[in-house]
Amino acid sequence: MSEKLIEVNNVTYVYEPDEEGAPGYTALSNVSTHIDKGEFVAVLGHNGSGKSTLAKLLNAIYEPTEGTVSVKGIVADTEEKGDEVRRIVGMVFQNPDNQIVATIVEDDVAFGPENLGVEPSEIRRRVDEALKSVNMYEMREREPHRLSGGQKQRVAIAGVLAMQTECIVLDEPTAMLDPMGRSEVMKTVCRLNEELGITVVLITHFMEEAVLADRVIVMDNGRIIDEGTPAEIFSKADFLRSHGLDVPQSTELCRLVGIDGCVLSVGEAVEKIASLIGGAAG
Repeated sequence: MSEKLIEVNNVTYVYEPDEEGAPGYTALSNVSTHIDKGEFVAVLGHNGSGKSTLAKLLNAIYEPTEGTVSVKGIVADTEEKGDEVRRIVGMVFQNPDNQIVATIVEDDVAFGPENLGVEPSEIRRRVDEALKSVNMYEMREREPHRLSGGQKQRVAIAGVLAMQTECIVLDEPTAMLDPMGRSEVMKTVCRLNEELGITVVLITHFMEEAVLADRVIVMDNGRIIDEGTPAEIFSKADFLRSHGLDVPQSTELCRLVGIDGCVLSVGEAVEKIASLIGGAAG
């Protein structure tokens, strides 16, 4: 039986009107879900669907207006409990430049553990281990502003790893990256999940990234409207399009040429189409 790491129970979150005149609105309405230990969950939804708000609730950046979010049984209803949650659930944001605080890569990765009061020798060990985990150890003495976008995002992930969090929530971490940087980050995320058993929650609008997950949660208008395996979710092309989403290009291409089933990866699509062409030629 799977062990639940995070439980979201009947959560509503309301943004109050601000001093600049922006109106208040309800970002999440009665949302319930869970994240299992070691699971890789992708959260999909168009802009304004509530997925980024959900991400910030998982990390205790926000506190629910109604309902509860518990992490290993901890409900972050005080500042101290919020700190406890953030030691378990780390957060990586969309723009890596907003997360980098030091002028040298290894110093930036050390920032979190230093704030936790970790011993210097242990910090050194954690920093080296974290940088090796994201394949950035050779660049540990580089200046972050000289790195590519993908490399900066991998440094941000290393900073979370150095705090020894059990779960990483990534809020559209590849949205500002080129295809190469996007590929670098996703390979890192998958390796951390598969090899180190780190729980991953990926907020994304790239369907090809969601294909890599164990489970996909689909959101619209502040609610969860569906969840299931990538194959289950992406077999519902018309349903997804009705909510402003799409399916992976491989899936759509195979559908257009008449291949049955939900084809998710480029490799599988190539095999299926080659087989179709070979059969037709024969």
